[in-house]
Amino acid sequence: MTDVLYLAHDLSDAAVRRRVLMLKAGGARVTVAGFQRAGNMLADDPEVRIIVLGRTADARMGQRVAAVLSASVTLKRKLADVTRPDVILARNLEMLALAGRASNLFGGETPIVYECLDIHRLLLDNGSKGRMLRTAEGYFGRNASLILTSSPAFIENYFEKRSRLDLPTLLLENKVLNLGGRLRTGQPRPAPPSAGEPWRIGWFGALRCRKSLQILTDFARQMEGKIEIVLRGRPAYSEFEDFDRLVREAPHVHFAGPYRNPEDLAEIYRNVHFTWAIDFFEEGLNSDWLLPNRLYEGSLYGAVPIALCSTETGRFLQRKSIGLTLKTAAPEELAAIFDEMNASEYSEFSQRMAMIDPSSWVSGPEESRALVQRLSGLYGSTQPSARPLQSPLQSGGTP
Repeated sequence: MTDVLYLAHDLSDAAVRRRVLMLKAGGARVTVAGFQRAGNMLADDPEVRIIVLGRTADARMGQRVAAVLSASVTLKRKLADVTRPDVILARNLEMLALAGRASNLFGGETPIVYECLDIHRLLLDNGSKGRMLRTAEGYFGRNASLILTSSPAFIENYFEKRSRLDLPTLLLENKVLNLGGRLRTGQPRPAPPSAGEPWRIGWFGALRCRKSLQILTDFARQMEGKIEIVLRGRPAYSEFEDFDRLVREAPHVHFAGPYRNPEDLAEIYRNVHFTWAIDFFEEGLNSDWLLPNRLYEGSLYGAVPIALCSTETGRFLQRKSIGLTLKTAAPEELAAIFDEMNASEYSEFSQRMAMIDPSSWVSGPEESRALVQRLSGLYGSTQPSARPLQSPLQSGGTP
């Protein structure tokens, strides 16, 4: 059995839990060492040992740097009785900074994989801060064997052009995990609203984009009950002036709290007609390049995705001839579209979605085994070339 030490930046991140579930399904034994923020998504899993390295906070880079420095001092004690892993998976730059130290504690030969599912805006800064962080990334990743990332645009726009790392890349999209065939992926799909009922747009997941919230609340107010906005997930409160008040005071906008992924996906997405797959959090940079979780989740259950045509998400939808792509996502543009939206047009959207092979949205046991096999094969291998790999994990090929 492959032993994986997963260094996690945030134990409350649903994507961390999803990766752990995937590793376990692939046959790995997983130990997670990470920082705590809003809770621990893995607390109810008796098969996974959790080692808390400290506490960190959203949008506080200085505090996180201090926490990493503190954790590096205590890491030997924290990992003292951990079995020597076959591979160390480091999520984000802050955990990559600890990965080399962890590898040395186990003799210095344990391969390191850098999991990077977002490119922080400071890494793209053209000034001294950006150069310093890219230099740090290159330094801490100098002995890594592989980069694991979730969008081809990250590879094309950052790792091939700006990063100081010269490593192979493995593309592992943010697909929905279907382990053991337990996901309810068939019918029914969302039906058009009955006469007098609103179109419902769901914005689910990590809610961190002030501009999206402003657009959606303005749009809902302008449509006077013809549109309902449903929010679910984990708000990044540090990014909003007062998230709870803004939502409470916005007409036809509702926050329905957190959910479990993948257990609750069928219920929440089948209760909306459209998925808001737009993000302005790092507009022109990471937000333009990512392929978000909600794209795969909503599409799997028939909620029509809404994206900007100028982004990687929009191009993804255009290649598949599905979804609703916008030029600006301004409330006026949305109002013009939804003023004309009818059951016939929506049914056409829905039918095109239904024609897409579910493997575009779902990752199963085969992909999990392939991932663990790829990771376990790194031990003892020579330093690989910088040519990006063609991943066997891409069901149906790269989008």
